[in-house]
Amino acid sequence: MNAFFDRSAPTVAADLVGAAFHIAGVGGVIVETEAYTDEDPASHSYKGQTPRNRAMFGRPASVYVYRSYGIHWCLNFVCRAGSAVLIRALQPTTGLEFMQQRRGLDNPFLLCSGPGRLCQALAVTGDLNGCLLTERPLSLTVPAERPTVTAGLRIGITKAADVPWRFGVMGSPFLSKKL
Repeated sequence: MNAFFDRSAPTVAADLVGAAFHIAGVGGVIVETEAYTDEDPASHSYKGQTPRNRAMFGRPASVYVYRSYGIHWCLNFVCRAGSAVLIRALQPTTGLEFMQQRRGLDNPFLLCSGPGRLCQALAVTGDLNGCLLTERPLSLTVPAERPTVTAGLRIGITKAADVPWRFGVMGSPFLSKKL
């Protein structure tokens, strides 16, 4: 697993689309990601390591979790030092009843369509920050065959907003925003 993540974040982000991801058996298929590197002005690591982003400088295949605007948790998978992939959306397949209860809604298309929604549905908190994807309760299986992946501009940023490092399953109804 380390070799898969010890590559450029944009490459890993594209290759993660179609992977199965679960936390304690609850999860589904990753349908949307975004890449961030230490040379990217939109990245938390752009100005170097801080207490908040320390996990981004950890081992490849570890998790970086942070709060966005002090409200929503966001889940990232660490690649090379200072780079990570934000998991933006998931097609829920397992543990739907748990996700529906946590999110307070039944619509499967809205359960995990966006980083905050995804984290709420999977019960992601800062407790996972720094954990390895190879250790329980986390489970990641990269597909042998990838779906048709398309790229587009990242969402919700002002710096380097023209960089096409958002990747997703072409035409998926589970995306946070159409690609």
